[in-house]
Amino acid sequence: MAKLPASAEEPLLSSKDPAPYLTRITATRVLAKWILEMAMALIFAVWVAVIFLFPANSVSSFVEKWFETTNKTIFGITGSLFMVFSGPILVIAVLAAARLIISGSGEEELLLKSKSVKYPRLRLWTFPVLVDGPFGVVTAAEFIGICLVILYVLWAVYAYTLQNLSLLSKFPLPPILKSSVMLELSGLRLGSIGLYCTAFLFLPVARGSVLLRLVDIPFEQAARYHVWLGHLTMLLFTFHGLCYVIAWAMQGRLLHEIIAWENFGVANLPGVISLLAGLLMWVTSLSPVRKKQFELFFYTHQLYVVFVIFFALHVGDFIFSIAAGGIFLFVLDRFLRFCQSRRNVKVISASCLPCGTVELVLSKPGNLSYNALSFIFLQVRELSWLQWHPFSVSSSPLDGKNHLSVLLKVLGEWTAKLNGNILDISEASGQNKLAITPPKITASVEGPYGHELPYHLTYENLILVAGGIGVSPFFAILSDILHRTREGKPCLPSNVLLIWAIKKSDELPLLSTVDMESICPFFPNKLNLEIDIYVTRESEPPLEEGNVDKAESSRVFPISNGCGMSVLVGTGNNIWSGLYVLSSIVGFIMLMSLVDIFYINRFGITTWWYKGLLFVVCMLAGVFVFGGLVVCLWYRWEKRMTAIEKLEDSKQNPQIVPVMHNDLPQRKSVSSRKIFYGSRPNFEDIFGSVSEQWGHANIGVIVCGPATLQTSVAKECRSRNMKRGSYHPIFHFNSHSFDL
Repeated sequence: MAKLPASAEEPLLSSKDPAPYLTRITATRVLAKWILEMAMALIFAVWVAVIFLFPANSVSSFVEKWFETTNKTIFGITGSLFMVFSGPILVIAVLAAARLIISGSGEEELLLKSKSVKYPRLRLWTFPVLVDGPFGVVTAAEFIGICLVILYVLWAVYAYTLQNLSLLSKFPLPPILKSSVMLELSGLRLGSIGLYCTAFLFLPVARGSVLLRLVDIPFEQAARYHVWLGHLTMLLFTFHGLCYVIAWAMQGRLLHEIIAWENFGVANLPGVISLLAGLLMWVTSLSPVRKKQFELFFYTHQLYVVFVIFFALHVGDFIFSIAAGGIFLFVLDRFLRFCQSRRNVKVISASCLPCGTVELVLSKPGNLSYNALSFIFLQVRELSWLQWHPFSVSSSPLDGKNHLSVLLKVLGEWTAKLNGNILDISEASGQNKLAITPPKITASVEGPYGHELPYHLTYENLILVAGGIGVSPFFAILSDILHRTREGKPCLPSNVLLIWAIKKSDELPLLSTVDMESICPFFPNKLNLEIDIYVTRESEPPLEEGNVDKAESSRVFPISNGCGMSVLVGTGNNIWSGLYVLSSIVGFIMLMSLVDIFYINRFGITTWWYKGLLFVVCMLAGVFVFGGLVVCLWYRWEKRMTAIEKLEDSKQNPQIVPVMHNDLPQRKSVSSRKIFYGSRPNFEDIFGSVSEQWGHANIGVIVCGPATLQTSVAKECRSRNMKRGSYHPIFHFNSHSFDL
């Protein structure tokens, strides 16, 4: 019987050709994936339909009757609400984990996706519709989502207003009292709409969530959806609170109601505290404050803990259960990130480049998988114990088995301190002062996060547009393509145009980070690569232009002890990730059942806020206890795999030597390029020229840079796609810029 390939790096067909056997495996896997995807789509559609149509009298009456029939169970109304509003998203998470487990290797997924995009056609998620406005660049799919959310809010407000007017018409009340009651009812309805928005609010910020991996939305893109939902949610909750405040003031009992903390019913004081915490987070997250005072935004955003806990105390367990599903998945992700970030990661080398850029090479285990377009969050404890900063990975996963590189532009206080520390270490190392006062860099990492599949490899034609340090992820793309070209792996790109806009020529040495000839000496025969560089603030080349490519730097190694980064989040092991999700959900339900049976029902606990607190405690205990047990076993498995990997490496290479300068990516100049001084890229001319050269094809356009650059490229993509002829290409816009 033919031996199956042991890894994705081996060819799929051996000399004995196990193609029929592999075809059966692939067919079974595709069928299972299709069944899971259809089941998840059906559950999601029904869930969203119930939330959307709930304001209608017929739907709300039907759901309320169902609640009445299930109210006599041990879970009561809380269990009924949880099953309808939070249960579906947890079931989808479990099915998503199963889908990831059976999805097979990334190479198979890449082959299937490459075949599906063979013919040029527009796609909703890569066609920019709005390119300049409060939402930034918005694709057609995102625009449809925004319209649906706005439609839901308008429809819900309209339906609830009719219900309020119908209810008030049944009771003859004085005008002032009638107005105050109307305000209270309006506040109640606005709070209900905000509650449903809260059910979705925490889903996009679960960085390593199986849901984001299922729909292949990277965290940096999903964070925008959290921002949009956050503005809407806090707007609704603010009006919710104002309606009650005005109504209470009209009735002359404002202070009494604000400080009320009822045992049965809604507790007002926790609601006031939760709203104040939310308002503080909201105000500091506005763009002017966030950009000028990022640390203020970062630290105040930790008040989400206060917001959630006092929100549960305010509404009680059964109302909180409506939004509990999304919050629970966020807690799952947050605990896993906390466990991953406790590990100290070894910094193999650090370089201070002359253009004000720092390069860090970090140790990683061989079984850590990531894609070229990935992010990591980096913490350096000598600089801050609380700050985590996102950086694009600048190395391909094929560059080296045990290292990962990032480029950091010295722009703010944190990066300036890091640059100074590296220079101090380099100076001390050169003067042999390490034994006296040994400086060090203690690094921790979260991630990597990114697309589930390297979508840049599904386009035959690529246009990469970078501004300044935004070229960093494109180094990873180029390296990835070159490695795959050399090794014969699935890789569609054959035409690549890199457009790089920089302010001054001292940034040119960054380009030498990718040693193309060393990676793939014959790449000019396989890849049509063109690099156009625009130096915007210099009208002519400097006198020493011949030396601008020399990336002389202060390189130090090693500068910290530690081990490879953990594989707990990001694109970690799918089986362990699925077990973690499943065990935490089962643990939470078991704990809630035990509390209901042996405490709440037995002793007749009816206090809303207290039951809300018990609900939150069960959520946290389900993650920390049951999920924590899986994490501990995951760690032990990871250590064992790392030890086995080191043993195999030592057998293959019996002479183990420390990492030296020559083992790291070398720096050589790149000759296939054009440099334009004193000008900016004219995208109308560039895209027009590309249209004529590449013809009827899909062209992937990836932008990494400031908002103005993204807007310019998105406008040109939209313009070209709207007026294209039958023989012209389709430009697919993709953004790779992280902006919190």
